[in-house]
Amino acid sequence: MALAHQHVQAFTQAKVSTKKLCRVSAAKKAVVRRSVRAPVKTMAVQTLEEVKNSMFADNQLQLLRPGVDDPDSIRARFHKMIRNAQNSICAAVEEMDGSGQKFRRDEWVRAGGGGGVTAVMQVGAAAEERRRGEEGKVWEKAGIAVSAVYGTMPGDAYRAAIGRDVPVDADDRVPFFVTGISCVMHPWNPHCPTMHFNYRLFETFDFKGIPGQWWFGGGTDITPCYVDEEDMKHFHSTYKAVCDRHDPEFYPKFKQWCDEYFTIRHRGEMRGLGGIFFDDLNDRDPEKIFAFATDCANHVVEAYLPIIARHKEQPYSVKEKEWQQIRRGKYAEYNVIYDRGTIFGLQTGGRTESILMSLPLTASWQYDHEPAPGTPEAEFMDACRHPRNWI
Repeated sequence: MALAHQHVQAFTQAKVSTKKLCRVSAAKKAVVRRSVRAPVKTMAVQTLEEVKNSMFADNQLQLLRPGVDDPDSIRARFHKMIRNAQNSICAAVEEMDGSGQKFRRDEWVRAGGGGGVTAVMQVGAAAEERRRGEEGKVWEKAGIAVSAVYGTMPGDAYRAAIGRDVPVDADDRVPFFVTGISCVMHPWNPHCPTMHFNYRLFETFDFKGIPGQWWFGGGTDITPCYVDEEDMKHFHSTYKAVCDRHDPEFYPKFKQWCDEYFTIRHRGEMRGLGGIFFDDLNDRDPEKIFAFATDCANHVVEAYLPIIARHKEQPYSVKEKEWQQIRRGKYAEYNVIYDRGTIFGLQTGGRTESILMSLPLTASWQYDHEPAPGTPEAEFMDACRHPRNWI
């Protein structure tokens, strides 16, 4: 774990300058979609060579716009931070898994502007090999995606992005830029929690008398299948310490926001056992929010992987595995019905495989299932229905 920790510590040591957010119009250039595992399809407006020249340098997909996005701006530095975070956290997860399995990486380009890099580690068809120790030992499916997309979005997508109603028509196209990182990890063992984090910078530009806006959003949350007080104290204490370094009011506010945001409203229960969540954060110097988001991303490994280390070899029963599948069904329900990022991505022509990367590989829906009173499963349901203070 020392190497993994060093990797993650390294990616956040960028100095923040006093420059403010740069407001520029999004470039409206059609590009092609590229996957490292699929042939490139060209569009009439650009040749393949033109796309390579404009978006690839030093063998790496360049998602920011040359001549448009100032490399010293928060926009560019935030994007650099999340790309380094993806690499560092992938390395830490591979080290913890210990099987030699590596993340598959797909580079893709969005026709409307921008693109991303999606890294996924999941089991193959030969699940029996995993039982013999020849495949991933810890994670059934883990994904970390970064993207920078820009162009115009429909009015409904704009409403989904800002989480409130605005005076735009259905056929309006609102100019925007967003860059972010999103991660979900689903372990094999039902005693190892699922973990999700997301950090993003979003900008819109002047449109029909509506001033351009910028904001940061994100958070890290945990979704176990069973209540483990020690695990929850560790996870929440880690993020309280991060929050307290930037604003003592952050943790209680963002912890409550997380509980409320990740509630499966049609079931009256939370998806998991919380963490922190914030959105539309633009109430102070953007450099300070950038520093906070960076600190949060810097502590994903510290908050999560020690919990995995405690439980990855813990024995589990068929009944416990079945309970995990039921909880994963609830996880999927939330993601496809309520998650603002999922809705925005689908409405703006994002890459479907990357957007739905968060869904578990396996899940189940048992009709009218309710745990028996007094069981560990019933205790977990009580914690999901009545949010607790873990520290």
